[in-house]
Amino acid sequence: MRSVATTLLLLHLHLSANAGSVNKGQPCSQGDNRLQAGTYQFWSDCNSQTYCAANNTCVARGCRRDDFPFGYAQGSDHIPDKCERGQFCPDEMDACQTLLSVGSACQLNRDDQCEAPDNFKELADTTGRGLNVNGSVCLNNVCMWANVTVGLSCVVENIGYTAYEAEGEFINIVSRGNCRVGLYCDSQQRVCMQNKVLGEACTADKECDSWNCMSNGACGVDASIPHHFSPWVYAVVALGIIGGMFGTLIGLFVVHRKQRDEEREKRVQYWREQNTFHQNLLQMRESARASILSLPGHGNSARSTVYSTRDGANSDDTHTPILQHAAKGSGLRNYIGDDGSSEYDEGSIVQSSRKTDGRF
Repeated sequence: MRSVATTLLLLHLHLSANAGSVNKGQPCSQGDNRLQAGTYQFWSDCNSQTYCAANNTCVARGCRRDDFPFGYAQGSDHIPDKCERGQFCPDEMDACQTLLSVGSACQLNRDDQCEAPDNFKELADTTGRGLNVNGSVCLNNVCMWANVTVGLSCVVENIGYTAYEAEGEFINIVSRGNCRVGLYCDSQQRVCMQNKVLGEACTADKECDSWNCMSNGACGVDASIPHHFSPWVYAVVALGIIGGMFGTLIGLFVVHRKQRDEEREKRVQYWREQNTFHQNLLQMRESARASILSLPGHGNSARSTVYSTRDGANSDDTHTPILQHAAKGSGLRNYIGDDGSSEYDEGSIVQSSRKTDGRF
């Protein structure tokens, strides 16, 4: 549930944002000044920079409550001054006025309009929940001091504001009293009672020290207190982060290794296919050589020297190329063997040597 200070702040901001539309110098009616139903915002015909004066004309405001008032441009020269100590700026923001004494009439939720007691430092609300201002509180439009102790009669004010949530609108009741800080004014008995601690039964936020009465009817932890986790939670989170990092790295390594194996298998398969193809070519060449050597009249011819070694034996060099028309050679025919060495067409050399010996 929302605290009093937060509720009042939101109401004040909404008030500033929902001013009238009548500009300076134009006619207005003070009879239209009112607190709007549901939000209790002060509203007038004039815009956010003016107020409706006694002559029913919108004139420039004479004071402000906020450091950065709504409706003015940044750095504007027309922003009115804030009131000095001992004064307050009313909802109309027409002019600064002197603080009101106890028992004087004040505007709704304007604790700052009331004069502070002498022991205001002892009574002042330092929790930031808007229980009072310097020990003064405006209840039922009357200024009083928040100094009532336990068991004594107190004054309570219950205001139902219209609020909204996802399921729709609802009534948010803000209950305030004139008890000292640490006490609350019971709405039924109208006496000040001690605030309840964590876990005690409650019916409203004001009854709890934490100002947080949960839906189960017990006082809960203050909503403004940050939640602290046990050391083991941080350890588990750290281990989870580290485990996630290492898991990611290991997963990437496995995936990449699988991809490398697949690529390696493709290269091995390619090499096997190429080697098989090369072996087939060698077998074809061997078959062709055997066929040529088996032809009649070619066993001792000069052409047969192409497929024989220098000592007359058949060569086992399967890398020797198949040469056609060796007898018609036009010079030295060079080729590169598989071992990188260069050889020549021996058939051409043999025929040349025979001419030199005079055998032809």
